[in-house]
Amino acid sequence: MTKTLGIIAGGGELPLAIAESARSAGRDVFVLALSGAEDALSEFPRENSGIGELGKSLSLLKQHGCEEVTFAGRVARPEWSELKLDARGALALPKVAAAALRGDDALMRAMLAIFEKEGFRVIGTAEAAPNLIADAGIYGKYKPDAQALADIAKAREVVRALGQLDIGQAAAVADGLVLAVEAAEGTDAMLERLTNLPNNLRGTSRKRRGVLVKAPKPAQERRVDLPVIGLRTIELASAGGLAGVAVEAGAALLMRKAKLVEEADRAGLFVMAFEPAMASA
Repeated sequence: MTKTLGIIAGGGELPLAIAESARSAGRDVFVLALSGAEDALSEFPRENSGIGELGKSLSLLKQHGCEEVTFAGRVARPEWSELKLDARGALALPKVAAAALRGDDALMRAMLAIFEKEGFRVIGTAEAAPNLIADAGIYGKYKPDAQALADIAKAREVVRALGQLDIGQAAAVADGLVLAVEAAEGTDAMLERLTNLPNNLRGTSRKRRGVLVKAPKPAQERRVDLPVIGLRTIELASAGGLAGVAVEAGAALLMRKAKLVEEADRAGLFVMAFEPAMASA
């Protein structure tokens, strides 16, 4: 008998993709929906909970027979003074808030530790929905040329440096020039900034140049917050004149792969997952 998977769901399409994948594998799913969770998740057993209602969340997961949980989706950093707290949330707040001051990764590790202490096994998307993980190789009909490969290598160095400072997971590089880096605003906003650069710095739809690279931070807790490539990523990379998108194989998620590749082919972009050995070269 398979265990019920508890999905602690924030915003975006990832929680639904994990729920659908688990259901397809014959697994029961329970969704603990935080603020911003998509309405489409209502097709699964679902209860809402606030980010500060820790006692309620733990109780609901146990009531629904969840032994394994996974965190998925976007959750905005809260204003600690404005959080609606239950008793358990109030007890955990000082430790969680202190961890948040050390960065996103420290914050997530603190949250995972709370759930593990309660007896839950916390799993990542790679285990909860392995079909979403990017395998090494080229997706679609376009391939990176020598310049694109050089830009991928440069962008990976930039992303590694960003990650060491717990800043972001993405960078765009064209002809060796760093065009944009991701910080708290996220990848979409970063790519939107890219479109405002002059054409002599970036590519165009007629002459594409440059790449977007996304990879996890070097010491990141990989059960949460893996880099994601979705249809919107392809749309914005195309609008920015980039030639392609590259991620680290086994450490990034490709949403709706078939449709994503179709859209990349239509736009003239390559999609590539490079081997981890290349990432650390």
